[in-house]
Amino acid sequence: MSVLVTGGAGYIGSHMVLELLDQGEKPVVLDDLSTGFRWAVPAEVPFVEGDASDGPLVERVLREHKVEAIIHFAARIVVPDSVADPLGYYLANTMKTRNLMEAAVRAGVPHFVFSSTAAVYGNPAVNPVPEDAQPNPMSPYGMSKLMSEIMLRDTAFAHNLRYVVLRYFNVAGADPKGRTGQSTPNATHLIKVACQAALGQRPGMDVFGTDYETRDGTCVRDYIHVSDLVAAHMLALRHLRSSPTGGNLTLNCGYGDGKSVLEVIESVKRMSGVDFDVRMVPRRPGDPAKIVAAAERIRQELGWVPNHDNLDDIVGQALTWEQHLIGRSRGSNAA
Repeated sequence: MSVLVTGGAGYIGSHMVLELLDQGEKPVVLDDLSTGFRWAVPAEVPFVEGDASDGPLVERVLREHKVEAIIHFAARIVVPDSVADPLGYYLANTMKTRNLMEAAVRAGVPHFVFSSTAAVYGNPAVNPVPEDAQPNPMSPYGMSKLMSEIMLRDTAFAHNLRYVVLRYFNVAGADPKGRTGQSTPNATHLIKVACQAALGQRPGMDVFGTDYETRDGTCVRDYIHVSDLVAAHMLALRHLRSSPTGGNLTLNCGYGDGKSVLEVIESVKRMSGVDFDVRMVPRRPGDPAKIVAAAERIRQELGWVPNHDNLDDIVGQALTWEQHLIGRSRGSNAA
């Protein structure tokens, strides 16, 4: 039996594929390569280039590879872009997820792990924010994920499909073994942007808003190492396999400890030894002031224990991966 990883050539998806291999599983990757990279998928892993919303294609892959679980990463994830292009985000994140679920039901796949987001909470009244807080997305991105969660809940009620929804907080870092990392050149992740500025790949960086009601006026986020995140997915998969009559869960994925934008930048400067240019600019639409995970439930339900809960370590691995990408690019240009 196999596990289908949609978006498995992307940042988090490629880490998931490696984790599955490390655990003796048989991953299959479906990716349209719009933001992912074919080289990020190990040669021994079956790879299908295509769209997760292509029902006939997905159903064929599910049947041919005897897939018993889907881990769904494929999505668009940039909050300001979703504000500018809401219809594009509802298509990519909601309608395509609906088609993927339909293919899963038709092929009889019983297990579904869904990548959701802390953006479903919006600007929460309480921090750390628990899973039972009232959702109030501030952006079409957050709403598109919340709508997918609702569809998954209703589909599981009507069909033989069980799920775990994992609401990510801010994912960062790279594989500690140096096998993969955040590779999208124009990614908007704060730590990647700061690392690129430190390594001269950007002329500096912007801080969007310094007048929030936080300890230093900049946004506060809960940064989770990508390896801890994919470990949570592995535990979610085992949970579904061990609970044949139930087990649907919605869980936060974070450490319960927030860092401000300026604190992250200071960590990157400290770890790189470079004092790069930082510009203070107005707020962006759709950014909550502070959002930190209440992280007790995932520990209780899945027995999840993070191994990389240290901002400097996360930043150090992100810097190492960024240096690898620079070397890779230079080698490609030389060739």
